Amino acid sequence: MKSRGAWLGAVLLLGCGGWPPVPGLGAEPPLDSSQGIELVEEGAVLEFYARASAFYGRLARRRFDSIETYQDEALRGFFRSESAYADYYADLTGALVEAHFDKNRPVSLEVLELRLEGPGRAQVETRIVGEDGRPLRPGEVHLDRTDRWQRSDGTWRIEPGRG
Repeated sequence: MKSRGAWLGAVLLLGCGGWPPVPGLGAEPPLDSSQGIELVEEGAVLEFYARASAFYGRLARRRFDSIETYQDEALRGFFRSESAYADYYADLTGALVEAHFDKNRPVSLEVLELRLEGPGRAQVETRIVGEDGRPLRPGEVHLDRTDRWQRSDGTWRIEPGRG
């Protein structure tokens, strides 16, 4: 295991205001791998950050009422199954419609917080911004979301459902 100095350096490099938590500082959750969830080490934390950044980078400026976006194989690779991807995509597309996004297209996506919640579990809070699609209502609309991530079989994946 690397030193605390390496952890602190990684935290500063990532610039996430205290994410990930430094081992040995503050309360740590009990370890439980009974459900096939993997315990994470430093490399897995950095992998989570890189994987989450890649996923949310692909979501910005995409039309979500488009078959091209739905069939994006790179997006599908962030989910454990086709049905998990379909559930996530339907939920996100429905939320964009309810929030009145013009053409179901985000203009920007900002990751607000990446948070480790326990062994092999994390959450990502995002704010999605787009143009208001309602007639005679210039301006922007936004959607705040929390996505749950889980590490299993050595890979971080999104678990659909409301955070």
